[in-house]
Amino acid sequence: MKVTVKVPATTANLGPGFDAIGLALNLWNETEYTISQKAGIQCSISGEGRGRLPEDETNAIVAALKQVFSRARKQVPGLQIHCLNRIPMGSGLGSSSAALLTGYLGGNALLGSPFSTEVLLRMAIESEGHPDNVAPAMLGGLVASLIDEELVIPVRLNSFNPIIPIHITVVLPNFEFPTLEARKILPEFVSRKDAVFNISRAILVTEALRTGDLNLLGAAMEDRIHQPYRLDLIPGAREVMDAARQNGAQAVALSGAGPSLIAFTSRKLPVVGRAMQKAFLSAGLSSRIFELEISQQGAKVSIEENE
Repeated sequence: MKVTVKVPATTANLGPGFDAIGLALNLWNETEYTISQKAGIQCSISGEGRGRLPEDETNAIVAALKQVFSRARKQVPGLQIHCLNRIPMGSGLGSSSAALLTGYLGGNALLGSPFSTEVLLRMAIESEGHPDNVAPAMLGGLVASLIDEELVIPVRLNSFNPIIPIHITVVLPNFEFPTLEARKILPEFVSRKDAVFNISRAILVTEALRTGDLNLLGAAMEDRIHQPYRLDLIPGAREVMDAARQNGAQAVALSGAGPSLIAFTSRKLPVVGRAMQKAFLSAGLSSRIFELEISQQGAKVSIEENE
């Protein structure tokens, strides 16, 4: 039996939608699970994270898979796992959420799918602590999530306007900015004025992305809750945002907690990525450019039975 799991990258927050809004992107991690006659789990990695990620049972995918088997009260069989990673680690593109879902979905498929998508998503949200990456990675498209104590309601916002395309340029600097550190610097309280500022804009961000109105997106994608604190810790980040806008981007934001910056245009404009990259270089950082589109599809699982 062979199970293949594909999980997309995601960008979260989208300016004012802190911990509540996320978007799936067409950059995919792909993992194959093959049942082996040998006991134990053998894991191999190619692509992003090779040589850095563990290839033993401490790997995040393996740990997540074991959680599913434990929940089902079943023993993990001998497995060979191969991970083809395209989502950069620590980039603000949801690599940890992708790993978590990969383990949950793979384990569930190997067990015969005893758990529903809703149960697996709830497990992932509980593990991550917030839904803004795992929800769009699972469901695809644009997802807004409501959290009330133990209740989590992720809602996929449909009806993207196909007449008005949205192209996304992500520029990832060579800069370590762990998500835990990025969360620690945020203030515990915000003013009523800043809360209202973000609430009004978060609503308009979802509408702008749903309809493809990039002019509205540019006006709405400002934030006072997380970006002002994080941008100052990423060398050149504010200049990079300015460079993107000056070269045709209608909206720019941190991707997740960063350090990636994400720019939105109505068509592919390579000059945007080059300008952003040049601005990072002026701040002493090399960077990589990813030209992406929104993925309307979320995580995919395929099962191949032995003949």
